Amino acid sequence: MNTTLYALAITAITISFFHTASGPDHYLPFIVLSKSKKWSLGKTILWTIICGLGHVFSSVILGIIGVYLGWQLNKISWLQDVRGNVSSWALFIFGLGYLIYGIWKMSKKHSHKHFDVLGDEVYVHEHTHGKSASGHHHHQKTKVTPLVLFAIFVMGPSEPLIPLLFFSGAHRSMAEVITLISTFTITTVVTMVGMVLLGISGYNLLNTEKLDRYVHAISGAVLSICGAGMLFLGW
Repeated sequence: MNTTLYALAITAITISFFHTASGPDHYLPFIVLSKSKKWSLGKTILWTIICGLGHVFSSVILGIIGVYLGWQLNKISWLQDVRGNVSSWALFIFGLGYLIYGIWKMSKKHSHKHFDVLGDEVYVHEHTHGKSASGHHHHQKTKVTPLVLFAIFVMGPSEPLIPLLFFSGAHRSMAEVITLISTFTITTVVTMVGMVLLGISGYNLLNTEKLDRYVHAISGAVLSICGAGMLFLGW
């Protein structure tokens, strides 16, 4: 495995881990459902894996757009000799832009999902911190079932995977594409299962609700570092 492939794999693993571990909605619903519905550990893990794969699937679909765009870039004759630098600059600039977006996002009202147990049922609703007298605003609640949970995960992709796959598409490197998708998938699912198991056991190693505010900025910083390393350090 060459240095570039290592750098891309580490970047994908880092982004996937922070994206997953920082969002309570990636594991809290399984913990709540497991306890309220008295699911077995096997059933809890199974649904965590299924939803994790659904989450990755939607991310990969978006990422394939990045591969296609990079593949098309590769066909432009006058760019063929410099496409490595072009794709590295694109990764670096996207990372900086995403970092700025993440910093801007931190200063805005923060909306995240809450899961409530009412009797034997579990409900999800958006919870937005604001400047009202109560300090927050609740949106309409939706009853959570395994299929609803799966749909929620499918509709919540991880956007930072796109520039990584764009970079690999520009190189026409299937090895890079496969490595990125594999590492992203494995890290996402393993992190989800790990956080669920910790939650069921009563442990909470990270103050994830606060960390969730910084996940976009962290992803942007990681992408920027990866792009800068390829541009200036020869990764």
